[in-house]
Amino acid sequence: MKNFDIDKIRADFPILKRQVNGKPLIYLDNGATTQKPSKVIDAIVSYYSDMNSNIHRGVHYLSQISTDAFEVARRKVQSFINASHEYEVIITNGTTHSINLVASCYGKAFVHAGDEIVISAMEHHSNIVPWQMLCEEKGAKLKVIPMDEQGVLDIEVYKELLSDRTKIVSITYVSNALGTINPVKEIIRLAHERNVPVLLDAAQAVQHLKIDVQELDVDFLAFSGHKMYGPTGVGVLYGKEKWLNAMPPYQGGGDMIKEVTFEKTTYNELPLKFEAGTPNIEAGICLANAIDYIEEIGLDQIKAYEDELLNYATTRLAEVEGIKFIGTSGQKSSVISFVIEGVHPYDVGVILDKLGIAVRTGHHCAQPVMDQFRISGTVRASLAMYNTKEEVDSLVDGVKRAVNMLK
Repeated sequence: MKNFDIDKIRADFPILKRQVNGKPLIYLDNGATTQKPSKVIDAIVSYYSDMNSNIHRGVHYLSQISTDAFEVARRKVQSFINASHEYEVIITNGTTHSINLVASCYGKAFVHAGDEIVISAMEHHSNIVPWQMLCEEKGAKLKVIPMDEQGVLDIEVYKELLSDRTKIVSITYVSNALGTINPVKEIIRLAHERNVPVLLDAAQAVQHLKIDVQELDVDFLAFSGHKMYGPTGVGVLYGKEKWLNAMPPYQGGGDMIKEVTFEKTTYNELPLKFEAGTPNIEAGICLANAIDYIEEIGLDQIKAYEDELLNYATTRLAEVEGIKFIGTSGQKSSVISFVIEGVHPYDVGVILDKLGIAVRTGHHCAQPVMDQFRISGTVRASLAMYNTKEEVDSLVDGVKRAVNMLK
C-alpha cells in the first residue's frame, strides 16, 4: 500500500516490543482496547510534567493552558466526526457513560409509559441494559431487531417495529462480537421518516471507518478513546444541538452550573451542562494526540490494510479442522469470532496465551448474541493497523496446536 509502512507503525507502539511467556507479544484483542503509540504516551507524561491543573475554573497560568488544551481536543473531535458545532461534543468517560447519559436524560424528557425503544439483537450489554432500566422505570417497551445466522439485521422487520410509539432507536454501528457493519445510514433514514432520533454506538467503528455525523444525519454518537489508540477513561457523546438543549443534565456539580442558590440552580450552556465535576483532563487532552495519529496515517489507508488482513486471516483460519465462524456478513470490520467443534473457547485462549498470543474468549458482553447462536462464547481475534500477516500465521499455528492438544 502506497503510504502504509507497517514497520514504521509497529515501531510507534512500545508494547509490541515486549515478550509474554518468553514469546514475542502478538496482540489480537484490539476490540477490547487498542495499544497506545508513543505520541499518546509522551503526551500523557507531558501533561503531568508541564501543565497539570484543573480546568475551566482557575485564572492562573497552568489552569489556562490546561483548559486551552482540553478545548483544543474538543475541537479536534468536532473536526474528526464533522460535527456542526464544538459544543455538540460532550466529553465523557467512555461509550458506556455516553449511552447511559442519553438513556437517562433523553428518557427523562421524552419517554413515557407505553412508549417503545428499538435496539438490535447484536448489541453490547452497554446498549441493552441502560434501555432496559429506562423501560422498567417508565413502563416503556424494548423492541429488538432480529438478525439472521450470518449476523445480518433484518431491515424489513425493523421497518415494522418502527411506529408512532417509537421514541428512540439505539444501535451499534459495528458489532463487537461479530464484526458486522450495519447499514446505519438506512437505519437512520427510516427512523427519521417517523421523526424518531437515532443513537449510534460507534465504539467499534470510529477507529476503522470514517464517520461524518452530518452526512449520516445521526442524532447521537458515542465512542471511547481507548479503542482508538487513546487513553482509557475518556469518551465522546456527540448530540445534535436541538436534542442536547432539550434534555436535562445528567449529573449535578461543578462546571455544569451557571448560578447556584439554595432556592434554585441555573444550568450552564452546552457542552458544560453535561460535564459535571473534574473530568479525566489528561485523557481528554491526549485524545487529540490519538486522533492526530490516526489522521496522519489516514482512515482510508487503515481500513484498506485491515480489510486485507481480515480476508487473509479468515482464509487461513478456515484451514483449522472443525472451525465455525460466528458472524459471516459480507460487510465486516476487522473482527473474527469462531468456535471449534468439541473445544471450549477458554481452553483455546489459555493455550494461545502461553504462546504470547492475546485473544478474547467468552461472550464479549453480548450474551444475547451467543444465545442466538446456541453457544456459550467464542474465540475472538480483533485486528488493528499494527497487526501483520505473520502474526496471523502464528495465530493459525497456535489454534491448530490447541486443537491437537484438546481434541
